[in-house]
Amino acid sequence: MSADPAAPRLSASGAHFSVWAPEASHVWLCLFDADDRETRMPMTRGEGGVWHSEATGVGAGARYGYRADGPYDPAAGLWFDPDKLLLDPYATAIDRAFIYDSALAAPRGEGGDTAPMIPKGVVEAPLAPLSGALPCFRPGGLIYELHVRGFTMLHPDVPEAQRGTIAALAHPAVIAHLQRLHVSAIELMPINAWIDERHLGPLGLTNYWGYNPVNWFALDPRLAPGGIAELRETVAALHAAGIGVMLDMVYNHDGESDAEGPTLSLRGLNARDYFRHAANGQLINDTGTGNAIACNQPMVRRLILDSLRYFVTQARVDGFRFDLAPALGRMADGFDRRSPLLEEMRADPILADRVMIAEPWDIGPGGYQLGHFGDNWLEWNDRYRDDMRRFWRGDSGMLGAMATRLAGSSDIFSGAMTRTVNFLAAHDGFTLADVTSYEQRHNHANGEENRDGHGENLSWNNGVEGPSDDPAVQAARRRDHIALLATLFCSRGTIMLTAGDEFGRTQQGNNNAYAQDNAIGWVDWAGRDTALEAEAFALAALRAGNADLRGAAILRDADVAWLDESGAPLSVAQWEDPQRRRFALHYRGSGLAICVNGDGEACKFLLEGQAVNVAARSVRVIPPAR
Repeated sequence: MSADPAAPRLSASGAHFSVWAPEASHVWLCLFDADDRETRMPMTRGEGGVWHSEATGVGAGARYGYRADGPYDPAAGLWFDPDKLLLDPYATAIDRAFIYDSALAAPRGEGGDTAPMIPKGVVEAPLAPLSGALPCFRPGGLIYELHVRGFTMLHPDVPEAQRGTIAALAHPAVIAHLQRLHVSAIELMPINAWIDERHLGPLGLTNYWGYNPVNWFALDPRLAPGGIAELRETVAALHAAGIGVMLDMVYNHDGESDAEGPTLSLRGLNARDYFRHAANGQLINDTGTGNAIACNQPMVRRLILDSLRYFVTQARVDGFRFDLAPALGRMADGFDRRSPLLEEMRADPILADRVMIAEPWDIGPGGYQLGHFGDNWLEWNDRYRDDMRRFWRGDSGMLGAMATRLAGSSDIFSGAMTRTVNFLAAHDGFTLADVTSYEQRHNHANGEENRDGHGENLSWNNGVEGPSDDPAVQAARRRDHIALLATLFCSRGTIMLTAGDEFGRTQQGNNNAYAQDNAIGWVDWAGRDTALEAEAFALAALRAGNADLRGAAILRDADVAWLDESGAPLSVAQWEDPQRRRFALHYRGSGLAICVNGDGEACKFLLEGQAVNVAARSVRVIPPAR
């Protein structure tokens, strides 16, 4: 008998179940028939606090959960309550989506049996493991961030029954769009089973983004009604088109939230080890969501690593983006990029060749770690986002910062190759169109009196806040949008574009649309700006066809020259001039030039004896001479 917890293992006689609950006094396996009648089977405590049960006659498709008893002292991190049915942390499928109910958070003895409200785990026969095949994605490529549901809910070519699901991403019309953008990999916002925060129901809202997970194996049936097989088939179809797939994983917290939150899985089994606690017994909240996972506790590390391996071996995903990634390296005395979990991820033979991307910040101590994740990690670069927005907004003194970001952010990433993921907008914040249309957030639909979301967006509105019928305002916004896109596609290192930003998707000024499972959060395919989309396709083709533009090596003075309008190298005085907003980046080897004009008037650059006209507030790329 294995001492380790795992998903149910099928045998000729039935199934073996195991779960880790070292402080529990009793644990029961709970099996449910087609009429939801429950059969409880006492489990046997084994080595390391792992409980086991052999269930004869149980096969694939059986539904189950666990109950655990023991001391109940929430102030000390002990939440045992046999009335709470618990989802197996290793469950690979659930029978329905989670729906929040206040009874799930009731104190012991007050809420009654929660079995009717908790999704049951489903016993699955594992698919044959996949092996081989290096990731499609390489640094320097284009990552396309998308929400599975929102991306296809309004897509006219996707069959209505398939819209909003992972399978829809394999539709030929979707793949064709991704190919025209030369997407290297799509990055799926969370697809693991999640639950709504308790404040959303009374507001008539739901958690749309999914950053509130309950399980790290099971896919949410709203997005993947076909389970892991649906993901596998979709990944295979995208791979056949040369497009990789990355998953956004949330290991920093779970949906059980703070001391007032529901008991769903980890909390009811072993809260003291799964979650980080302060010396006084209170939950640590480094995430702003109520709890923080103890990612470097040995059995938690094992759970995390097992879930990552699962998606590689069962679906051959190309890599992972980690939400609030400092949690992965947080030890008792702060962040350590050599933490046990991060070291094991680097050394794991299944994970070692996968793409790993950090969102390198959270609100915990030492939580801002941009540039510190080390070799083999890419990192979201918010300094790139902010500096590029400041430049195109018209802030003074941004010439040097803009050039540094364009060249790969050598001030952040040491070494020859940059690990930056350059982005101008992401799911969290304004869309790219809203950056040029709104100076202030407009989050009233979230029901929090417009207090949520970022207050400072480094955005501008071109004279009118929000929608405008003025052709001049519309033209100015399109001009700025194209300039931002051109900057992104000309930047060294990996770039990321969020779905719909290539054709002007708006969220009506909402910069925190996590609860907007509606037209605010969905991609509007019918209303897209096709002229802007054509510009994006052209920029994507230009980048894909030019090794200088898609390179990941940080640019050095030996590689390029930084020129003024006359074609002369920029002087120190010009670099330090706070009002200067023009320069040309000239590649010495190929002759490629990128001309940037951040001023409100057109200008000419003299490059190798040739005059090049550059429109106001624009970027022009001059291909190498043939």
